[in-house]
Amino acid sequence: MSQMFSTLPLLQAGQGQDGLMGMVPTIVMMVAIFAVFYFLLIRPQRKKQKELKEMLDALKKGDKVQTIGGIRGTIVGVKEKTVVIKVDDNTKLEFARDAVQTVVKKSDEGEEETDS
Repeated sequence: MSQMFSTLPLLQAGQGQDGLMGMVPTIVMMVAIFAVFYFLLIRPQRKKQKELKEMLDALKKGDKVQTIGGIRGTIVGVKEKTVVIKVDDNTKLEFARDAVQTVVKKSDEGEEETDS
């Protein structure tokens, strides 16, 4: 029995090294899962947000746009945080820039016509 107790500290010391070596695959797996989440979820979302911000910053008079509520119209005025959209002959609505979902058609200002 005394031999069993004398080898117990040796077994525990060996298990400490095995435990450390057993954690390496777990750590590698956690890093791999984070990488998958980054490339499949985080990175595409950031890219989409960046493109939306660039689109909102580039809004100008004459652009045909659609709001998040589905209202389509032409921008007749651009302010710092809002845009004025003409939806009918005598109807103009003011929206926050963030309410613009897509630019349906860019204004023709600054674009050169090419004959094909």
